[in-house]
Amino acid sequence: MGLREWSVGGVLLSPLLAYVLFALLLTGVLRLVLQRIGLSQWIWHEALFDCALFVCVLAGSVYFLGQ
Repeated sequence: MGLREWSVGGVLLSPLLAYVLFALLLTGVLRLVLQRIGLSQWIWHEALFDCALFVCVLAGSVYFLGQ
């Protein structure tokens, strides 16, 4: 996909928007998996964990898909 801007109707859109949407979807799926297998009971602060998981997934998606 790369990190080049998209022109949609004369408006430049950042490719980070697509990465953020992908990371949100993947973070939600990972949270559901963690709840299903019972590992969510070991999470001390859920909001902090969700934020950290989102940042890690976003960094990984930009690294692997941004080349």
